[in-house]
Amino acid sequence: MNLDEFLSAMVLVVVFFLLFFLGKLVNDLLHREYRLTYELVEKDNPALALALCGYYLGLVLGLGGALVGPSLGLIEDIIDLCLYGALCIVLLNLSWFLCDRFILYKFRISDELIRDQNQGTGAVSFGISVASGLIIFGALQGEGGNLWTATAFWAIGQLILITAAVVYTRMIPYDLHAEIEKDNIAAGVSFGGALVAMGIVVGLAAEGDFESWADDVPGFLIIALVGLVLLPVVRFLTDKMLLPTVKLTDEIAHQERPNVGAAYIEAFSYIAAAFVLYWCV
Repeated sequence: MNLDEFLSAMVLVVVFFLLFFLGKLVNDLLHREYRLTYELVEKDNPALALALCGYYLGLVLGLGGALVGPSLGLIEDIIDLCLYGALCIVLLNLSWFLCDRFILYKFRISDELIRDQNQGTGAVSFGISVASGLIIFGALQGEGGNLWTATAFWAIGQLILITAAVVYTRMIPYDLHAEIEKDNIAAGVSFGGALVAMGIVVGLAAEGDFESWADDVPGFLIIALVGLVLLPVVRFLTDKMLLPTVKLTDEIAHQERPNVGAAYIEAFSYIAAAFVLYWCV
Protein backbone atom coordinates (compact mmCIF):
# COMPACT_ATOMS: atom_id res chain seq x y z
CA MET A 1 0.00 0.00 0.00
CA ASN A 2 1.47 3.35 -1.03
CA LEU A 3 0.95 6.68 0.75
CA ASP A 4 -1.96 7.78 -1.47
CA GLU A 5 -3.81 4.50 -0.88
CA PHE A 6 -3.19 4.76 2.87
CA LEU A 7 -4.52 8.34 3.03
CA SER A 8 -7.58 7.38 0.97
CA ALA A 9 -8.23 4.47 3.33
CA MET A 10 -8.00 6.78 6.36
CA VAL A 11 -10.53 9.17 4.79
CA LEU A 12 -12.95 6.27 4.25
CA VAL A 13 -12.43 5.13 7.86
CA VAL A 14 -13.39 8.63 9.07
CA VAL A 15 -16.51 8.66 6.86
CA PHE A 16 -17.39 5.17 8.08
CA PHE A 17 -17.29 6.23 11.73
CA LEU A 18 -19.29 9.39 10.98
CA LEU A 19 -21.98 7.21 9.41
CA PHE A 20 -21.82 4.86 12.39
CA PHE A 21 -22.37 7.82 14.72
CA LEU A 22 -25.27 8.96 12.55
CA GLY A 23 -26.75 5.48 12.85
CA LYS A 24 -26.46 5.71 16.63
CA LEU A 25 -28.20 9.10 16.66
CA VAL A 26 -31.03 7.80 14.47
CA ASN A 27 -31.54 4.84 16.80
CA ASP A 28 -31.55 7.15 19.83
CA LEU A 29 -34.15 9.44 18.20
CA LEU A 30 -36.39 6.50 17.31
CA HIS A 31 -36.31 5.17 20.88
CA ARG A 32 -37.12 8.17 23.00
CA GLU A 33 -39.04 5.93 25.41
CA TYR A 34 -35.80 5.60 27.36
CA ARG A 35 -32.69 7.63 28.13
CA LEU A 36 -29.69 5.59 27.07
CA THR A 37 -27.16 6.86 29.61
CA TYR A 38 -29.64 6.52 32.48
CA GLU A 39 -30.54 2.94 31.52
CA LEU A 40 -26.96 1.76 31.03
CA VAL A 41 -25.22 3.68 33.82
CA GLU A 42 -27.82 4.32 36.52
CA LYS A 43 -29.97 1.20 36.10
CA ASP A 44 -27.20 -1.12 34.79
CA ASN A 45 -29.63 -2.53 32.25
CA PRO A 46 -27.96 -5.61 30.63
CA ALA A 47 -30.92 -6.38 28.37
CA LEU A 48 -30.77 -3.00 26.67
CA ALA A 49 -26.97 -3.23 26.43
CA LEU A 50 -27.31 -6.60 24.68
CA ALA A 51 -29.88 -5.25 22.22
CA LEU A 52 -27.76 -2.18 21.50
CA CYS A 53 -24.63 -4.27 20.93
CA GLY A 54 -26.60 -6.25 18.35
CA TYR A 55 -27.72 -3.03 16.65
CA TYR A 56 -24.20 -1.61 16.62
CA LEU A 57 -22.75 -4.86 15.24
CA GLY A 58 -25.49 -4.99 12.60
CA LEU A 59 -24.65 -1.40 11.72
CA VAL A 60 -20.96 -2.24 11.30
CA LEU A 61 -21.83 -5.23 9.09
CA GLY A 62 -24.28 -3.25 6.96
CA LEU A 63 -21.91 -0.31 6.50
CA GLY A 64 -19.20 -2.82 5.65
CA GLY A 65 -21.26 -3.90 2.65
CA ALA A 66 -21.10 -0.32 1.37
CA LEU A 67 -17.35 -0.17 1.97
CA VAL A 68 -15.96 -3.38 0.50
CA GLY A 69 -15.22 -3.85 -3.16
CA PRO A 70 -12.93 -2.33 -5.77
CA SER A 71 -12.21 1.38 -5.53
CA LEU A 72 -13.68 3.72 -8.14
CA GLY A 73 -11.67 6.69 -6.92
CA LEU A 74 -11.81 8.45 -3.58
CA ILE A 75 -14.64 10.87 -4.38
CA GLU A 76 -16.78 8.15 -5.95
CA ASP A 77 -16.07 5.84 -3.01
CA ILE A 78 -17.13 8.50 -0.50
CA ILE A 79 -20.36 9.20 -2.42
CA ASP A 80 -21.20 5.47 -2.60
CA LEU A 81 -20.40 4.96 1.08
CA CYS A 82 -22.63 7.87 2.09
CA LEU A 83 -25.55 6.82 -0.14
CA TYR A 84 -25.50 3.13 0.71
CA GLY A 85 -24.54 3.86 4.31
CA ALA A 86 -27.64 6.01 4.71
CA LEU A 87 -29.71 3.20 3.18
CA CYS A 88 -28.14 0.75 5.63
CA ILE A 89 -29.19 2.91 8.61
CA VAL A 90 -32.77 3.15 7.36
CA LEU A 91 -33.08 -0.58 6.61
CA LEU A 92 -31.51 -1.70 9.88
CA ASN A 93 -33.90 0.40 11.94
CA LEU A 94 -36.83 -0.85 9.88
CA SER A 95 -35.68 -4.39 10.66
CA TRP A 96 -36.00 -3.70 14.39
CA PHE A 97 -39.59 -2.51 13.98
CA LEU A 98 -40.44 -5.50 11.79
CA CYS A 99 -39.11 -7.74 14.56
CA ASP A 100 -41.33 -5.94 17.06
CA ARG A 101 -44.41 -6.38 14.86
CA PHE A 102 -43.95 -9.80 13.28
CA ILE A 103 -41.39 -11.85 15.24
CA LEU A 104 -41.87 -10.96 18.91
CA TYR A 105 -45.40 -9.81 18.25
CA LYS A 106 -47.03 -10.93 21.50
CA PHE A 107 -45.40 -8.15 23.52
CA ARG A 108 -43.51 -4.91 22.95
CA ILE A 109 -39.74 -5.30 22.82
CA SER A 110 -39.13 -1.91 24.43
CA ASP A 111 -41.31 -2.79 27.44
CA GLU A 112 -39.39 -6.01 28.01
CA LEU A 113 -36.00 -4.34 27.62
CA ILE A 114 -36.73 -1.30 29.79
CA ARG A 115 -39.41 -2.29 32.28
CA ASP A 116 -38.33 -5.87 32.91
CA GLN A 117 -34.67 -5.76 31.81
CA ASN A 118 -35.47 -9.03 30.01
CA GLN A 119 -32.20 -10.45 28.68
CA GLY A 120 -34.01 -13.12 26.68
CA THR A 121 -35.65 -10.33 24.68
CA GLY A 122 -32.26 -8.62 24.47
CA ALA A 123 -30.76 -11.78 22.96
CA VAL A 124 -33.50 -11.98 20.31
CA SER A 125 -33.11 -8.28 19.51
CA PHE A 126 -29.35 -8.86 19.22
CA GLY A 127 -29.98 -11.76 16.85
CA ILE A 128 -32.40 -9.90 14.56
CA SER A 129 -30.08 -6.87 14.29
CA VAL A 130 -27.02 -8.98 13.48
CA ALA A 131 -29.02 -11.10 11.02
CA SER A 132 -30.36 -7.97 9.32
CA GLY A 133 -26.86 -6.48 9.22
CA LEU A 134 -25.60 -9.62 7.46
CA ILE A 135 -28.45 -9.44 4.95
CA ILE A 136 -27.74 -5.74 4.29
CA PHE A 137 -24.04 -6.57 3.87
CA GLY A 138 -24.87 -9.14 1.21
CA ALA A 139 -27.37 -6.84 -0.50
CA LEU A 140 -25.00 -3.85 -0.68
CA GLN A 141 -21.68 -5.39 -1.67
CA GLY A 142 -20.93 -6.44 -5.21
CA GLU A 143 -21.30 -4.64 -8.51
CA GLY A 144 -24.17 -4.27 -10.96
CA GLY A 145 -26.86 -3.39 -8.42
CA ASN A 146 -28.24 -0.12 -7.12
CA LEU A 147 -30.25 1.26 -4.22
CA TRP A 148 -33.41 -0.46 -5.44
CA THR A 149 -31.90 -3.91 -5.89
CA ALA A 150 -30.26 -3.64 -2.46
CA THR A 151 -33.60 -2.70 -0.88
CA ALA A 152 -35.37 -5.53 -2.70
CA PHE A 153 -32.89 -8.16 -1.49
CA TRP A 154 -33.17 -6.77 2.05
CA ALA A 155 -36.98 -7.02 1.86
CA ILE A 156 -36.83 -10.61 0.62
CA GLY A 157 -34.35 -11.36 3.39
CA GLN A 158 -36.65 -9.92 6.03
CA LEU A 159 -39.53 -12.07 4.78
CA ILE A 160 -37.25 -15.10 5.05
CA LEU A 161 -36.28 -14.14 8.62
CA ILE A 162 -39.94 -13.83 9.57
CA THR A 163 -40.57 -17.23 7.95
CA ALA A 164 -37.63 -18.67 9.89
CA ALA A 165 -39.16 -17.34 13.10
CA VAL A 166 -42.43 -19.11 12.27
CA VAL A 167 -40.59 -22.35 11.47
CA TYR A 168 -38.62 -22.11 14.71
CA THR A 169 -41.70 -21.51 16.90
CA ARG A 170 -43.45 -24.48 15.26
CA MET A 171 -40.51 -26.88 15.64
CA ILE A 172 -39.86 -26.33 19.36
CA PRO A 173 -42.17 -28.08 21.85
CA TYR A 174 -42.68 -25.04 24.10
CA ASP A 175 -44.28 -21.60 23.82
CA LEU A 176 -41.37 -19.38 22.80
CA HIS A 177 -43.10 -16.07 23.51
CA ALA A 178 -44.30 -17.23 26.92
CA GLU A 179 -40.82 -18.41 27.89
CA ILE A 180 -39.16 -15.18 26.77
CA GLU A 181 -41.79 -13.09 28.54
CA LYS A 182 -40.98 -15.07 31.71
CA ASP A 183 -37.42 -13.74 31.40
CA ASN A 184 -36.09 -17.08 30.15
CA ILE A 185 -32.66 -16.04 28.88
CA ALA A 186 -31.93 -19.50 27.49
CA ALA A 187 -34.98 -19.43 25.20
CA GLY A 188 -33.94 -16.02 23.87
CA VAL A 189 -30.33 -17.09 23.28
CA SER A 190 -31.38 -20.20 21.33
CA PHE A 191 -33.79 -18.23 19.17
CA GLY A 192 -31.29 -15.41 18.67
CA GLY A 193 -28.72 -17.93 17.46
CA ALA A 194 -31.19 -19.34 14.94
CA LEU A 195 -31.87 -15.84 13.61
CA VAL A 196 -28.15 -15.06 13.25
CA ALA A 197 -27.71 -18.35 11.39
CA MET A 198 -30.46 -17.44 8.92
CA GLY A 199 -28.87 -14.02 8.51
CA ILE A 200 -25.58 -15.71 7.59
CA VAL A 201 -27.28 -17.99 5.07
CA VAL A 202 -29.41 -15.27 3.47
CA GLY A 203 -26.81 -12.51 3.63
CA LEU A 204 -23.99 -14.55 2.14
CA ALA A 205 -26.35 -15.94 -0.48
CA ALA A 206 -27.04 -12.35 -1.59
CA GLU A 207 -23.39 -11.37 -1.93
CA GLY A 208 -21.67 -11.10 -5.28
CA ASP A 209 -22.30 -9.08 -8.41
CA PHE A 210 -25.88 -8.52 -9.52
CA GLU A 211 -26.58 -10.01 -12.96
CA SER A 212 -30.36 -10.00 -13.30
CA TRP A 213 -33.42 -10.87 -11.26
CA ALA A 214 -33.92 -14.06 -13.27
CA ASP A 215 -30.34 -15.17 -12.64
CA ASP A 216 -29.93 -14.15 -9.01
CA VAL A 217 -33.27 -14.54 -7.20
CA PRO A 218 -33.90 -18.30 -7.79
CA GLY A 219 -30.52 -19.32 -6.37
CA PHE A 220 -30.97 -16.89 -3.50
CA LEU A 221 -34.34 -18.41 -2.60
CA ILE A 222 -33.11 -22.00 -2.94
CA ILE A 223 -30.25 -21.41 -0.49
CA ALA A 224 -32.66 -19.69 1.91
CA LEU A 225 -35.05 -22.66 1.68
CA VAL A 226 -32.20 -25.05 2.49
CA GLY A 227 -31.40 -22.88 5.52
CA LEU A 228 -35.00 -23.12 6.73
CA VAL A 229 -34.98 -26.90 6.34
CA LEU A 230 -31.71 -27.09 8.28
CA LEU A 231 -33.17 -25.47 11.41
CA PRO A 232 -35.03 -28.55 12.73
CA VAL A 233 -32.29 -30.86 11.44
CA VAL A 234 -29.58 -28.99 13.33
CA ARG A 235 -31.65 -28.90 16.51
CA PHE A 236 -32.18 -32.66 16.30
CA LEU A 237 -28.47 -33.31 15.73
CA THR A 238 -27.51 -30.98 18.59
CA ASP A 239 -29.83 -32.92 20.88
CA LYS A 240 -28.39 -36.27 19.80
CA MET A 241 -24.70 -35.49 19.25
CA LEU A 242 -23.58 -32.45 21.28
CA LEU A 243 -25.87 -32.97 24.27
CA PRO A 244 -26.71 -36.70 24.03
CA THR A 245 -27.50 -37.29 27.70
CA VAL A 246 -30.13 -34.57 28.06
CA LYS A 247 -33.01 -33.12 26.08
CA LEU A 248 -32.65 -29.52 24.90
CA THR A 249 -36.29 -28.77 25.61
CA ASP A 250 -35.96 -29.89 29.23
CA GLU A 251 -32.80 -27.83 29.74
CA ILE A 252 -34.21 -24.65 28.21
CA ALA A 253 -37.87 -24.62 29.16
CA HIS A 254 -38.80 -27.43 31.56
CA GLN A 255 -36.79 -26.71 34.67
CA GLU A 256 -36.89 -24.06 37.36
CA ARG A 257 -33.61 -22.47 36.28
CA PRO A 258 -33.20 -22.59 32.49
CA ASN A 259 -29.82 -23.82 31.31
CA VAL A 260 -28.24 -20.89 29.44
CA GLY A 261 -25.16 -23.01 28.70
CA ALA A 262 -27.28 -25.47 26.73
CA ALA A 263 -28.76 -22.53 24.85
CA TYR A 264 -25.29 -21.33 23.90
CA ILE A 265 -24.55 -24.79 22.48
CA GLU A 266 -27.78 -24.75 20.47
CA ALA A 267 -27.10 -21.23 19.16
CA PHE A 268 -23.55 -22.24 18.21
CA SER A 269 -24.89 -25.25 16.31
CA TYR A 270 -27.17 -23.12 14.13
CA ILE A 271 -24.42 -20.59 13.37
CA ALA A 272 -21.82 -23.28 12.63
CA ALA A 273 -24.24 -25.10 10.29
CA ALA A 274 -24.93 -21.82 8.47
CA PHE A 275 -21.22 -21.34 7.76
CA VAL A 276 -20.87 -24.95 6.59
CA LEU A 277 -23.82 -24.47 4.21
CA TYR A 278 -22.26 -21.30 2.83
CA TRP A 279 -18.87 -22.93 2.29
CA CYS A 280 -20.45 -25.93 0.56
CA VAL A 281 -22.68 -24.04 -1.86
